Amino acid sequence: MTSPAALLSGQTPLAVRMRPVSLDEVAGQRHLLRAGSPIVALADPQATSPGAVSMILWGPPGTGKTTLAQAIARSSGRRFVELSAITAGVKDVREVMQEAITQRDLYGQTTILFLDEIHRFTKAQQDALLPGVENGWVILIAATTENPSFSVISPLLSRSLLLTLQPLTDEDIGVLVDRAVTDARGLNGAVVLSPEARASLIRLASGDARRALTGLEAGAAVAVSHAADTGEEDESDDGAAAAHASSGAAEITADHIAQAVDKALLRYDRQGDEHYDVISAFIKSIRGSDPDAALHYLARMIEAGEDPRFIARRLVISASEDVGLADPQALGIAVAAADAVAFIGMPEGRIPLAEATVYLATTAKSNAAYVGIDAAIADIRSGGFGRVPLHLRDAHYPGAKRLGHGKGYVYSHDSEYGVVPQQYLPDELDGKHYYEPKNLGAERDIAARLERIRRILGDR
Repeated sequence: MTSPAALLSGQTPLAVRMRPVSLDEVAGQRHLLRAGSPIVALADPQATSPGAVSMILWGPPGTGKTTLAQAIARSSGRRFVELSAITAGVKDVREVMQEAITQRDLYGQTTILFLDEIHRFTKAQQDALLPGVENGWVILIAATTENPSFSVISPLLSRSLLLTLQPLTDEDIGVLVDRAVTDARGLNGAVVLSPEARASLIRLASGDARRALTGLEAGAAVAVSHAADTGEEDESDDGAAAAHASSGAAEITADHIAQAVDKALLRYDRQGDEHYDVISAFIKSIRGSDPDAALHYLARMIEAGEDPRFIARRLVISASEDVGLADPQALGIAVAAADAVAFIGMPEGRIPLAEATVYLATTAKSNAAYVGIDAAIADIRSGGFGRVPLHLRDAHYPGAKRLGHGKGYVYSHDSEYGVVPQQYLPDELDGKHYYEPKNLGAERDIAARLERIRRILGDR
């Protein structure tokens, strides 16, 4: 029987050992790996430098950003330098640039600079990358889990391709897990994986390859240790177990996975039906004013490892869609919860998420603003719009007044009530009502005020 020490001792983590050595081994991201795509072209050893472009890889953890960069380096034969924004500074970047120039001039070799977590670089640090990217001293491959539009400076964005990675599918994760069990770089057949354990790993991974392989490695250690302790006891109980024992391979079960990760394996898949079922139940419980049910589904998502930013985004949407102006504070509370989660992280982030959840579930509800914007958009898409009335058009540029722009416009603040009888909608839509407030919460006051406003506007 293989011992845990022989299986795992002295080795780098399974997720690192199983990194693909070529693009052909990469699981998922098919949209980025089509023939002729920038990544495929960059990995082509026959490609010339002028065709190579710097790129920013944006995606959730465990989707293959580092894997793609290293596969490109191995396939292309280019010199590969890796820096982490956590530890590197401007001095390190400049040293890489200088060495890249030397390698290019002396040996004709192109350097790929892989910069992990570029969003952690300050503006000054990112500025240090610009000369190398612009002059072609290096081909930059930068990875980030944050939206580059907010975390990467504009000059660097404009000089790089932005490629978005998607969370891996269950099928992708399954391929990686199966390969790791049998591959010589991985567990090399020292264990077998039961269908239930495989399914548990896939659910636990939630689209993160690193999480799946880490769970597999930990589960293998538990299974081998358990098999060594029980010896021959299991052989008479199950034919499959006996076959595994005779081959020297311990079987990993779902219980082994659960023990290894020290967490109950919830039936929750971030890419599957259960993911959508739970988030749907969460939102509908808030809409239905049941805080207990809403907290239950919130807890299920948190314990299953759901991205708290996803939960926070759904709360912001719910505050606008289901609560609306019946309680104008709701949106502010939801946004504050989202900011708090981003600021303090998990597990403490569960507290502001719970606070916002309970507030939204227990406050007054109205979808009037949501219904109104959808109705307006429906009119626009069906061609239901006309020209802006002349008196509302911009009259600040030369010649505008000659065209009649602004003529007859009445400045609302000059009136006693701040409202004047004046047409605002195009002629084709004059008198159309999109927003119809409900007699709930703060919208009761809005409804009464809006009725008076419409009466002054001459629009009943």
